[in-house]
Amino acid sequence: MSLSTKSSSLDQPKLRAWLGQQAESLGFDGLRITDTHLGIASERLQEWLAEGRHGHMEYMQRHADLRSDPQLLVPGTVRVICVSMNYLPPESDFDAEWQRLEDPSQAVVSMYARGRDYHKVLRNRLQEFAKAIEEKIGAFGYRVFTDSAPLMEVELARKAGLGWRGKHTLLLNRESGSTFFLGEILIDVPLPIDEEQEEHCGTCQSCIDICPTQAITAPYQLDARRCISYLTIENPKAIPVEFRSAMGNRVYGCDDCQLICPWNKFAKRTTLPDFVQRHGLGQASLLQLWSWTEAEFEERHEGSAIRRIGYSRWRRNLAVAMGNALASSKTDATHKNLIQKALSESLPTADDLVAEHIEWALKID
Repeated sequence: MSLSTKSSSLDQPKLRAWLGQQAESLGFDGLRITDTHLGIASERLQEWLAEGRHGHMEYMQRHADLRSDPQLLVPGTVRVICVSMNYLPPESDFDAEWQRLEDPSQAVVSMYARGRDYHKVLRNRLQEFAKAIEEKIGAFGYRVFTDSAPLMEVELARKAGLGWRGKHTLLLNRESGSTFFLGEILIDVPLPIDEEQEEHCGTCQSCIDICPTQAITAPYQLDARRCISYLTIENPKAIPVEFRSAMGNRVYGCDDCQLICPWNKFAKRTTLPDFVQRHGLGQASLLQLWSWTEAEFEERHEGSAIRRIGYSRWRRNLAVAMGNALASSKTDATHKNLIQKALSESLPTADDLVAEHIEWALKID
């Protein structure tokens, strides 16, 4: 049976309703379908790469052609099933998050990374979803993705109607803000596509104004080289001195543009235990995390997205935050003494990357 015959033989309205119900049963919070045509988004990607705004993320340059056309990534693809999954931990409170950012003794980890690695969670559920579809309609060609391949998933999700692109470049949804992960199933079945959503940012530019490093250089334009999420996660080298003070106490990622966004008053708490914070990452102090040995880092971040940056980058980020705590008038003398002692004792055995940042924190020339 050809794909067109398979598609026409299906009861499309019933299948579409079933897809939504099945997705919900697997923990997804939204499902929409689009085609593979990315249009002007591909040109904008090429311009962004040509300007070097991807920083050290060479993989984006290497696979730019695949990002521009999902049919090159998975030949035969004609539709993309796009899904979203809320990740906001149940205990999260935006006011409390702002308060922690103002306390230089605290270590702030981006909310999405406090639980299990979303790559694994979504990939397993997407695979289960695809198998269920196969049982429903018979064998078909597919491949599942979640932030793990050269795919313009935000643009595909926007085209599918899961939301609109905010001025911070993240996807926004009227019912759930921006605190959700995205996943995709590329398929060779020509299912009906969904309509795009209208944009609802209006004249608001709170995300642009709040960014500590001015990484959002204009509406819908992000320079990754300035972004704290990039600097603390993707960047393998020293953090540029000009951005260290602006990092404050953010040691893995940054949520500022999401915390300030008016649409995130509708952000939904996750119902999945996978994204509940582990090892006190929502309340940990800098000194607590600095005290972890490499073995403790590996053990406590097992199954976490944080583990992939490695112990050295983790210590690099903490050292910058501790330097900012030493420079802050909000840090009392007792805490400053403890931080100085912890950094000084670690310096002799630190690798070159971490040592540079410890010396900066201690203002050693």
